[in-house]
Amino acid sequence: MRDFEFSLAYAKKQDELDPLRHFRQKFHFPQHNNQDTVYFTGNSLGLAPKTALSALEQEINDWKKYGVEGHFQAKNPWVSYHEMFAEPLAHLMGAQPMEVAAMNGLTSNLHLLMVSFYRPTKDRFKIICEGKAFPSDQYALQSQVKHHGLKPEDAIIQLFPREGEHTLRTEDIIQTIQNTGSELALVMIGGVNYYTGQYFNIPEITKAGHQEGAMVGWDLAHAAGNLPMQLHDWDVDFAAWCSYKYMNSGPGSISGIFVHEKHCKNPDLPRFAGWWGHNKERRFLMEPEFEPIPTAESWQLSNAPVLAMAVHKASLDIFMEAGIENLRAKSIHLTSYLEYVIEQVSNDDPDTSFEVITPSIPEQRGAQLSILSHGKGKELFDHLTNEGVIADWREPNVIRIAPVPLYNNYEDVYRFGSILRDGLKA
Repeated sequence: MRDFEFSLAYAKKQDELDPLRHFRQKFHFPQHNNQDTVYFTGNSLGLAPKTALSALEQEINDWKKYGVEGHFQAKNPWVSYHEMFAEPLAHLMGAQPMEVAAMNGLTSNLHLLMVSFYRPTKDRFKIICEGKAFPSDQYALQSQVKHHGLKPEDAIIQLFPREGEHTLRTEDIIQTIQNTGSELALVMIGGVNYYTGQYFNIPEITKAGHQEGAMVGWDLAHAAGNLPMQLHDWDVDFAAWCSYKYMNSGPGSISGIFVHEKHCKNPDLPRFAGWWGHNKERRFLMEPEFEPIPTAESWQLSNAPVLAMAVHKASLDIFMEAGIENLRAKSIHLTSYLEYVIEQVSNDDPDTSFEVITPSIPEQRGAQLSILSHGKGKELFDHLTNEGVIADWREPNVIRIAPVPLYNNYEDVYRFGSILRDGLKA
């Protein structure tokens, strides 16, 4: 597996060669025995940028100074605060600035988008989704179906891997789309599966859904800030994501949406409306009839939650400096090294049975490996935790680890492997 070495010297050398190594210093690491933890759970909650506090203080100080007039007189006027996110989000998501907006929470946004893009009829009403999607997505889909007077067991088609496999094959997804045909109303899948870390072929699946006349949307909670996206060119109808994972914007922070230009410019597309989605030139005239802004902003309901957005902007500034393509290149190498280290540790212990259920092809995964540890999972996970590794446990027997390229390094991977090896010996 390449020319890797499971040694501290090799890891340190790779860190010296890493052009992104200085970004690690822009984040706060939890401490364990006066040392940085091996923080491998950025796929659940990203680390705090050191600039987050000053960004938050700026808005609080303007609140203290101006009160309500901060909407117009603050350093970053609150009335147009959300507009600062159009350019960086468009860059990260491969969109036009008018196709993205920062707003609400992830599941709230998925519901708002499905109001527009899941419009079932008597003949076309079925939804295709992952069989092991994140539960919030499953609940959202089930409740949308019930809202339209349908039964989930009739309307929702769940995709499962073939027997003996852990991930879905693209050809199987496309075949299910084709088999459903004219009954298919919506395809909605997570761009990266939270459990296995599989990165789905978004352009091919989107194309297949459109060929059957369906809308296609994506939950990009585990893809945003993790992988380069090209949502506009891939002709995705809609997408939503959170910002507290790979985008390091704080627990429960602001979500983001993408709506393709062709839908943004359709004022007759049904949507739930709020005053912040109304024609911004006439917003404060308090008119009774809703006139949607011809951008993704028209799906906004309320004015911007500035304090949450301040931290989000601090993180996005770092992303714009680092470059998502540069981060992706490091991510591929870093996860490959991690995969190698896990293999070396497993080979050293004949009684160990590790199985990485994340695709071994780097192009089919993001910054995550999910380890199925037969028989020793929870015991081993507890050892990792006690020794300063912050990872993620998922029932029944999976340890999820995410070496985030923005702040993790090769020495983190080496330390993880050493602690893993010692845990097996113990």
